[in-house]
Amino acid sequence: MEAVNVNQFTEGPVCVHVIQSKTYKTNTLVLHIRAPLTKEDHTKRALLPLVMQSGSKDYPTRQKIRQSLDELYGASLTGDVNKKGENHLISFRLEVANERYLKDNTPLLEEAFKMMTSVVANPLVEDGGFKDSILTSEKRNLKQRIESVYDDKIRYANMRLNEEMCKDEPYGLFVYGNAGELDEITPAALYDYYKKIMQEDVLDLYVVGDVEVDEIKKLVQAHLAFPERKDQTTSSAEKEKTRTTEENEIIEQQDLKQGKLHLGYRTNITYQDDEYFALQLFNGLFGGFSHSKLFINVREKASLAYYAASRVESHKGLLMVMSGIETSNYDKAVRIIREQMEAMKNGDFDDAQLEQTKAVLKNQLLETMDAPRGLVELMYHNELGEKKRELDEWIPGIEKVTKEDVVSVAEKIELDTIYFLKGTEDDSGE
Repeated sequence: MEAVNVNQFTEGPVCVHVIQSKTYKTNTLVLHIRAPLTKEDHTKRALLPLVMQSGSKDYPTRQKIRQSLDELYGASLTGDVNKKGENHLISFRLEVANERYLKDNTPLLEEAFKMMTSVVANPLVEDGGFKDSILTSEKRNLKQRIESVYDDKIRYANMRLNEEMCKDEPYGLFVYGNAGELDEITPAALYDYYKKIMQEDVLDLYVVGDVEVDEIKKLVQAHLAFPERKDQTTSSAEKEKTRTTEENEIIEQQDLKQGKLHLGYRTNITYQDDEYFALQLFNGLFGGFSHSKLFINVREKASLAYYAASRVESHKGLLMVMSGIETSNYDKAVRIIREQMEAMKNGDFDDAQLEQTKAVLKNQLLETMDAPRGLVELMYHNELGEKKRELDEWIPGIEKVTKEDVVSVAEKIELDTIYFLKGTEDDSGE
């Protein structure tokens, strides 16, 4: 992709990151609102962006917001929550056409800033709380979203693995909260929580597009107004600590045809560590790509799995293996997955496989950078901890990794939890 220029400045409580690139014909605003993941607040926090994007002082209904977006050449606005390590993020994304490439003189970027501010900083409030009808509707929507996870067995197995593996840690909390807590959330209680995050949370705004830094500074000063803070100190999730791991096995049964076998490992490495790129290459060789050991040995050679893959959680230091198997193949599948991990610890891969993995990982990285959202995700890693990596460090960092580096990473990885969601038909005859 073309080179990007990154500039950063602070305006009030907001850290603004301007990513200048002529690659895109649109301008993208991404606002991340970050706080530690907590049991007390995770349900309210999941509900909040749904309520906020359903109406504001200037646009009192979802229809008004949608109509205004349509008038901005079909701009889009979304708000949601996700987890990054033990941080719980509320994120708003607004994408709008860049007026430089249009014949119309409408100041689209300025209008986008006004809308983002309206939805985030000027919520629709009645009698000291959010509008009751909106809250009731969005509670129902969030409850359906939480309950829908039960029907998606891969997501359900992931959720249960996280709950069991991290039961005494914030990361074990479900990102969308607890459906049983929704009825207790009142309009006033949610608005009080909103005021709390506006005073305390870490705010990062990313602006991506063919824009000028001075222009963005003026727009932020003129339109992105947040309440003044009494105390500028902000809290963040604690850094993951290395811990001794004891293996845990959880087996559940439901009426389903295909079992879900998911394994959770502690890597003892996060984005903060120098071994991070070696961990990414380990994952590619182990289960991340179609030439990986899990894909070839579990899925293709042994024909044990409908799918077999692994992924890394960069800020919690976890490696998750996901596979779909027949219930009768449980013991054999676990054994072969364990064998692939031992093979990685023993350096059972050659330089050609390592180079192939580097090539795939670099291509994946370039594809991610080609999209504004992906570019922001890569850059936001730097705000979640003390380690700062520039975009142009990633590919050289991948290139430098040796076979010995990957083996060293593998030796640190420990199996924590095996979670198996098995079907009611037990083909093993047990």
